[in-house]
Amino acid sequence: MIYYISGGERSGKSSYAQKLAESLSEKPYYLATSRIWDANFGKRVKRHIAERDERWTTIEEEKKISSVIIENTTVVIDCVTLWLTNYFTDTEFNVEKSLALAKEEIDKLITLKGNIIIISNEIGMGLHAQTKSGRQFTELQGWTNQYIANKADKATFMVSGLPLTLK
Repeated sequence: MIYYISGGERSGKSSYAQKLAESLSEKPYYLATSRIWDANFGKRVKRHIAERDERWTTIEEEKKISSVIIENTTVVIDCVTLWLTNYFTDTEFNVEKSLALAKEEIDKLITLKGNIIIISNEIGMGLHAQTKSGRQFTELQGWTNQYIANKADKATFMVSGLPLTLK
């Protein structure tokens, strides 16, 4: 089962996903996709780790996320935005190539057995990006979100800590 959870920054996505995972499994996995870009981001990662108790196992993978998921488990993938950033920077800001790589990996995810909870940001609802690469990334994120939402069994949009069921 693929669960897709989207929303703005600080909308409650991670908390919601964590509670969902804990309701589905006694031993959930947390798949972190981020690179630690600076000290502030490192603090954020530590805070997220502290929010999870001993039931959780953390896995780290920057791009090939399907390769580290154990089938028949419950996994929270946090998050698509950071995962896409890795592709986007590694392809030297090539939207088409990044999107193709992301879709290929998503297609592998949906073949896995178990509960996969995918967290993503809706960055296109905020301010218009000032830079060309920012606008390109917003497009990449939007197209990827649409692709995941279409493939997901269930989709939830988080607003102010409240879940809205999309499908």
